[in-house]
Amino acid sequence: MAVHELTEYLESIAPIQLQEAYDNSGLIVGNPAMEIKGVLCSLDCTEAVIQEAIDLKCNVVVSHHPILFYGLKKINGSHYVEKALIKAIKNDIALYAIHTNLDNVLTHGVNEKIAQRIGLKNLEILKPKDNQTMIGSGVLGEFKKPVGSYDFLDSLKVRMQCHTIRHSAIIKPMVQRIAVCGGAGSFLIREAISKGADLFLTADLKYHEFFESNDQIILADIGHFESEQFTIELLYGLISQKFRNFATHCTKINTNPIQYY
Repeated sequence: MAVHELTEYLESIAPIQLQEAYDNSGLIVGNPAMEIKGVLCSLDCTEAVIQEAIDLKCNVVVSHHPILFYGLKKINGSHYVEKALIKAIKNDIALYAIHTNLDNVLTHGVNEKIAQRIGLKNLEILKPKDNQTMIGSGVLGEFKKPVGSYDFLDSLKVRMQCHTIRHSAIIKPMVQRIAVCGGAGSFLIREAISKGADLFLTADLKYHEFFESNDQIILADIGHFESEQFTIELLYGLISQKFRNFATHCTKINTNPIQYY
């Protein structure tokens, strides 16, 4: 089976044209006609992940984040991106990224996965694109009944496997309607408020952005890696359930560049 058959399948779920203008999703390195021997799923594509693929005899790495975002003028191994690309090319490893196009679909998308892990029901797109109900930014869902705000934060640590949660003032003793955006989601704060969310779960909030809660919503930042780490599990499920003629693996490498002390 060829690489292009895998990428065509993934793009039937998250069409490449749904990626944001700044993004670089798609086949970054590799021959679309190359036969697949094995696939490794990861959140990030690093030199260590590529070495893991080599050790597992996988010649395709499917990651959420693209290893290559910006143009390169040199590839001499002086930067972590260059090192990863050199290792992939030398070892004939195809690198494929499915990033904001996977963020922007409801079904089998990044935010649906988060919502399912924390137990939300009645999911809908938080900010629909061009009035489409299944495409857009973020997800909005609800619990069957209200839960205590601190109880929810406690359960969030367990279900999302995060060390700490940065949050705004707990202005509501109970929460039921929850907005979700994996990764950097500050651009959706006002949308979450306008849709009546009690709490907005996201990542990468800056200091001044916490003021945007404006005593109307609880903002909860669990970290970028933490919010999207189960995308690895999502990709593994999509690929392994569709294709049985090669092995699919989840990376065992924690690629989170942020350390906690």
